[in-house]
Amino acid sequence: MVSIVLASHGRFSEGIKESGQMIFGPQEDVEAVVLTPDMGPDDFRAKLLAAIDSFESKEQVLFLVDLWGGTPFNQVSKLIEERGGEDWVAVTGMSLPMVVSAYGERMGCDSAKEVAQTIFSEAKGGVRVKPESCEPADAAPAAVAAPAAPVGAIPEGTVLGDGHIKIVLARVDTRLLHGQVATTWTKMTGPDRIIVCSDAVAHDDLRKSMIEQAAPPGVKAHVVPISKIIEVAKDPRFGDTKAMLLFETPQDLLRALEGGVDIKQVNLGSMAHSLGKVVVTNAIAMGPDDVKTLEAIAARGVTFDVRKVPADSSEPFDAIMSKAKSELAAQK
Repeated sequence: MVSIVLASHGRFSEGIKESGQMIFGPQEDVEAVVLTPDMGPDDFRAKLLAAIDSFESKEQVLFLVDLWGGTPFNQVSKLIEERGGEDWVAVTGMSLPMVVSAYGERMGCDSAKEVAQTIFSEAKGGVRVKPESCEPADAAPAAVAAPAAPVGAIPEGTVLGDGHIKIVLARVDTRLLHGQVATTWTKMTGPDRIIVCSDAVAHDDLRKSMIEQAAPPGVKAHVVPISKIIEVAKDPRFGDTKAMLLFETPQDLLRALEGGVDIKQVNLGSMAHSLGKVVVTNAIAMGPDDVKTLEAIAARGVTFDVRKVPADSSEPFDAIMSKAKSELAAQK
């Protein structure tokens, strides 16, 4: 795996490391190296070398640096020149989109050069302006491959692929589409569409608009009621579509399953706490109806992957269900 050094003036790199961990989970072989006012170039170089020495893998190192031409970059550049070759690579303009993109890319890549080339365009695409009308015309994100054509453009009855939508991830998450989903899970599963399945959100124009705008580059986001995803799952025109399905509640998920949506595994990401619920993990709270609903889902042969981000270890479903039942019984 590619090791990563985050290098900056001041505590910027430490802060961005913490932010990246909130989105992507704890990361091995990632170190933040900071330049403080009392340090000289040689002091910074020593800290760089100490960081690299702490890595299990020192062959492929990616340096994400704040500014081109500053002391952090100059010292990184000298190290790269001394080493030679292309297995140590630096990219400047460090940002949170760049860092989380690098975390995702290094999971399946053994080359720092390849990771750098991939994150370069994604980091540039992370610079946007709201409202969009203020964004310079020549600053629009680079064009990406078009996803599967919208169903309205295809005659009814047309069969694409094998005629069955490909569900790359089905997730229950109270927050629906947010940073962890838009970066980590999207990179891991590779959908061309993110479909939020919720009657409540489908009828809330503000939430719907915010979700559609939160989609990562190259992926289209949709918000549909449960009845619509049931129709989509049976429509052969979606046979070439790779979809991530997001459900706000397990109750919505069960309705989709009962309607014929073919889901074999569910990722339990987060279920928010509210009155009458008990906390069973740091991200999941359940009430009596949640327990009943999840048991009904499991009875249909669906398995559960209980974790917030891919870097987390999956928690045992039976154990959290037992804890929920025990604590709910104690409340009575």
